[in-house]
Amino acid sequence: MKIIWLGHSAFRIEIEDAVLLVDPWLQGNPMFPADRLDEALTGATHILLTHGHGDHAGDAVEFSARLNVPIVCIHEMSDLFAGEGSQTLGMGKGGTVDLNGAMVTMVNACHSSSVDFRTPFAIAGSEAGFMIAGEGHTIYVSGDTDIMADMDWMGDYHKPDIGILACGGHYTMDQKRAAYACRRWFNFTAVIPCHYKTFGRLAQDASVLIAELPGVDVVEPQVMVPIVM
Repeated sequence: MKIIWLGHSAFRIEIEDAVLLVDPWLQGNPMFPADRLDEALTGATHILLTHGHGDHAGDAVEFSARLNVPIVCIHEMSDLFAGEGSQTLGMGKGGTVDLNGAMVTMVNACHSSSVDFRTPFAIAGSEAGFMIAGEGHTIYVSGDTDIMADMDWMGDYHKPDIGILACGGHYTMDQKRAAYACRRWFNFTAVIPCHYKTFGRLAQDASVLIAELPGVDVVEPQVMVPIVM
C-alpha cells in the first residue's frame, strides 16, 4: 500500500486494486508541482471527495472526465455533478462501497460543505470523512473537521491504524486538538498531517503534533514521495 501526498488535503492512495484520488485539488494548489500532474493522475480508479469546497473538489469534475472514473461523494453533491454529466457514485454516512477491493465507508465530520468555487454557489450536502480498509490496514481520512464526539465510536468500531488528519488550524482542528483526539479515541501507529503548510494562516510544520504524540509515528509527508505501509 502506498499513500502519496499531493499537497494540502490531496492524496493518492494505492490500496488493493484501487488507486484513490482523495480531494484532488491540484491545479492552483501551491504545494503541488504542476509538471507532475500526469504522474499524479495516471492509473486512478476513483475520486473521493470529503466535501465541496474548492480546495478539495475544485478539479474533481475535470479529472473525472479526463480519467473516465467516478466521483465518490455524498448523495447531494453526486446529484449535482451527475446533473452536469459527471460519473458519480453517491452515498451517505454509514454507507460502505467496495472500490476494487478497498472497502470505503463514509463517516461524519464537523465542518461545512458548498460548491464555493464557481457560480452559481450551491450547497453540497454535508461534510464527511472516510474509513478506507484494505491490505490489513484501515485508514481514517478525517476530511476538514474539528474534534467531535463521533470520534469515540469511530475509533472503537473501525479501529483505524493510520490517521490522515486535517490539523492546520483556522479552518479545521489544530494540531493540539488533533493530538487530543488521537490520544483519547484512537490507537494509530502512524499519523499523517494535512491541510497545513498551504497558506499562511495554517500551521507550517508538524512540530506540535509530533511533540504531543510521543510513541506515534507522525509522518510529515513530502509531496509526491510515497509513504509505503
